[in-house]
Amino acid sequence: MAASDRERWDARHTAAGAGSPLPPDALRGRTDLLPSSGRALDVACGRGAVAVWLAMRGLDVVAVDVSPAGLAAGAGLAAAHDVRVRWVEADLDAGFPRDDDRYDVVVCQRFRDPALYPALRAALAPGGLLVVTVLSEVGDTGGPFRAVPGELTAAFAGLEVLAHGEGDGEAHLVARLPA
Repeated sequence: MAASDRERWDARHTAAGAGSPLPPDALRGRTDLLPSSGRALDVACGRGAVAVWLAMRGLDVVAVDVSPAGLAAGAGLAAAHDVRVRWVEADLDAGFPRDDDRYDVVVCQRFRDPALYPALRAALAPGGLLVVTVLSEVGDTGGPFRAVPGELTAAFAGLEVLAHGEGDGEAHLVARLPA
């Protein structure tokens, strides 16, 4: 990622304020799918709203983002809610952070890089839950950051699909790696 992109994200996160813990969009109405313990990975976590929400649900969370300002906001949010999250600064455009750990939950919300899809799948522990939401061409005008129709189900073939949707410029997938 270019330094200008990091600066743009830092400015955006700084201007946005603290925020509130929130479930990933694709889990709203489906929170019963989430385990009450275990490990979670929040990829491209931004200001940490999902990471903190996961920690509040009893998960041990690692949150990754390129923006130091976003991570600092997330750390403040975690402190305000008295939960612990491990914050990791990493440029995902340079690849997935080297980590042999497996997670019971992997979330990637609003960050799309098809080259990282295999790493997201590889990060799942047996029985682990994958929650992905990306911008989509379906119901939108398209563009370089938008998934083509069927992209998520094709990329994560072999996982048990629990929920999938495409429309209004967004695609989501909630799936489980067989145990």
